[in-house]
Amino acid sequence: MKKLKIATAQYQPKDGDKILNLSIIESLTAKAKESGAQVISFHEMCISAYTFFKDLNKKEAFDIAEEVPHGESTNRLIELAKKYDISILAGLPEKEDGQLFNTYICVNRNGLVAKFRKLHPFISPYMKPGNEYVVFDLHGWKCGILICYDNNVVENVRATSLLGAEIIFAPHVTGCTPSAMPGRGYVNSDLWHKRNEDPVPLRMEFDGPKGRGWLMRWLPARAYDNAIYYIFSNPIGFDGDQLKNGNSMIIDPYGEVLSETRSFENEIVTATLTEDKLTLAGGFRYKNARRPQLYKDIIGKSHNPILKPIWMK
Repeated sequence: MKKLKIATAQYQPKDGDKILNLSIIESLTAKAKESGAQVISFHEMCISAYTFFKDLNKKEAFDIAEEVPHGESTNRLIELAKKYDISILAGLPEKEDGQLFNTYICVNRNGLVAKFRKLHPFISPYMKPGNEYVVFDLHGWKCGILICYDNNVVENVRATSLLGAEIIFAPHVTGCTPSAMPGRGYVNSDLWHKRNEDPVPLRMEFDGPKGRGWLMRWLPARAYDNAIYYIFSNPIGFDGDQLKNGNSMIIDPYGEVLSETRSFENEIVTATLTEDKLTLAGGFRYKNARRPQLYKDIIGKSHNPILKPIWMK
């Protein structure tokens, strides 16, 4: 039976400090290799950090961005993949032909394996959306990538699944922001600063409707409905001026959480994926039962997309 051991990570990045962030990536990659993982996945724009991009002007944003695959950070990730003999997925701002993208890449010891550009970017007015789904082979498994908000649009997940993805890597910087949903909102920064002497209030906030409680409304459903493995990654602590709740997790095609980060530290968790669940899960049968002639014209009907999260207004 086909198997794959994957690690997903959480860590607190530092705004614009690619050297520091890459050093944390290396330490967690080494830890993943020691655990026997063949793949490790990090969060959205983990190399540069993410939220602070909302305050950058065009020059500042482009100065931080790099080319892919010829930029320094991509080359560094490839070096790490060679050093630890592991596949690495990580995110960074990419620039090409005068355009800026929120990009997520997969590398191994031989170089760049895949590149995906976020379909629904909003953190910076200078970022352009990507315009294609990506499915690629990794250790004999078909994999897709959807970045943060891309996963909230259910059609993106179904489309990636129908293109053959058995695993979707879902790098995020999410949670603990205002929303129309009751109970959502920012987490008081004082709780983070007191996390060592009084961890319970912070854990309650991170596990409640502001953090994990919100994730569990929809993340397992994406995996279950499509009979796929979901590899969710998210920072812990401050990303820019916002606290994030971590809870990086691996979810199986039944919608069950196989492993999840539960500390306030830079950390990884691992799980072994097995191919039997891909066809035993209900979503496999549901996809085969589809009658697209009933709804292809409805789903494909043109409309004017609106993207502006409440916390950005």
